[in-house]
Amino acid sequence: MPIHPYLNYKHEFGVGVYIAPGVQIVGRAIFGDHVSIWHNSVVRADVNFIRIGENTNVQDLSMLHVTERNSLTIGKNVSIGHSVVMHGCTVGDSCLIGMGAIILDGAVIGENCVVAAGTVVPPGKTYPPGSMIMGNPAKLTRPLTEEERVGYGNHYKSYVGYKDQYLKQASS
Repeated sequence: MPIHPYLNYKHEFGVGVYIAPGVQIVGRAIFGDHVSIWHNSVVRADVNFIRIGENTNVQDLSMLHVTERNSLTIGKNVSIGHSVVMHGCTVGDSCLIGMGAIILDGAVIGENCVVAAGTVVPPGKTYPPGSMIMGNPAKLTRPLTEEERVGYGNHYKSYVGYKDQYLKQASS
């Protein structure tokens, strides 16, 4: 697993973390319990820190980065789709970030939100909890229904299961 030190910064892994082949991790990356980072993603915490909450998954080919001014914080129970770019932003608990979404510096996504596939969230924008966010530039299109909040908010569970299967296979 390629982990690259940067200055004196070190990464921290919780229990049950899975890092897939091809992932690159740099600097101050803090992973909660049962986090999974999937194939060929980059977690580049060189000039600030990245914190990823428990049970969160970062799917294949995603890029997580920071600025000197903006760290990157991702809550617990979050699913981040394939080829997502997250740059110096904050994402609350139980969110679903769709494939190919881009979330830029200083943006804040409240808990229990969906950022639709292909959405571009401009720098500094804030969205309240329970929002459906879509478009380029991103717009709050409507509040999520309770059924959607529960459904999307539980999406992470499948990836915790996949992660456990990969870890079990690796230890056999």
